[in-house]
Amino acid sequence: MDINGEIIEAMILGGAVLGGGGGGSIAEGRRIGHAALELGRPWLVSIDELDDNDLLATVSAVGAPAAKERFVAPSDFIEATKLLLDHLDHGLSGFIASENGGTSTVHGLLQSAVLGVPVVDAPCNGRAHPTGVMGSMGLSSLPEYLSRQAAVGGNPESGRRLQLYVEAAVPAADALVRQAAVQAGGMVAVTRSPVPARYVREHGAPGAIVQAIQLGRILMKERIAGGRAVAGRLAAELRGDVIAAGEIAALELETRGGYDVGRLTVGDIELSFLNEYMTAEKQGQRVATFPDLITTLDYEDGTPRASAQLQPSARVLVLWAPRESLILGAGMRDPANFKPVEEILQRPILRYVFP
Repeated sequence: MDINGEIIEAMILGGAVLGGGGGGSIAEGRRIGHAALELGRPWLVSIDELDDNDLLATVSAVGAPAAKERFVAPSDFIEATKLLLDHLDHGLSGFIASENGGTSTVHGLLQSAVLGVPVVDAPCNGRAHPTGVMGSMGLSSLPEYLSRQAAVGGNPESGRRLQLYVEAAVPAADALVRQAAVQAGGMVAVTRSPVPARYVREHGAPGAIVQAIQLGRILMKERIAGGRAVAGRLAAELRGDVIAAGEIAALELETRGGYDVGRLTVGDIELSFLNEYMTAEKQGQRVATFPDLITTLDYEDGTPRASAQLQPSARVLVLWAPRESLILGAGMRDPANFKPVEEILQRPILRYVFP
């Protein structure tokens, strides 16, 4: 599939729905997508078009979207990829996104345009997630796997510019990259963890980029009718529901350890987030738990709003969809990957996901 402006817009909007409050901003996604079109002709292929041994690497941004000093230029994604390639014995046959999101869904388009290698429709996870191990496709549970990760970011004018290359087990490598994001001012561009296509086919989320495009096209078609029409149509498509509508109240947000952490209420629904929305509760009763999809949409036109962008008194709709409607990677099937979320939020997660 050749990528054009209409497809990029659908990728970004649908990706932002599946971002569930995280996955980067729509504005940044547009910046990256349009830069890719200016630099070349990116294209998208199915995982079924690749040979089992073709090597794929993950492209992502790591950090806290609300961090005040974050600085990642489109060229940093290219530099991170080149830094990784410098340490590989073989070239890459494709790039995969780490997740869906307003920015994340278009990750890989810049590399495709510049390096002439396709983006593969098999992201590590079909929805956005807060931690690196959740997007590792199960590699974090393989002690023999050596993750190779390259990170670039930071504003050189503030002295925060850095480049990092690390080889380690996935949890250790992810922790080092997360700390690099903190030192860079909040965010870094990352290319990481090359694996053969046969592994991605079994442990990734094939088809999740096309799902994002389909949702984005629904949003683009329905938004002229207003936010409620968008939310209702998306809920029907994802077999979910609109669980709240109204003004945001009691908004709390802090950037801690490279994450945006906080809570907010809309009507009688309270949401907690760790970049992405993790829980929805009504009068103390759990309504939804990550990896269920919880997304906030603008009340007027249905545009998805990330947690880092919300302001008190803004009017939103809260969309919920069950995890069964999503295309999830292997990182969502390991209980160990959910423990850090519980520890940071101090809310039960595991017993709702793995009863």
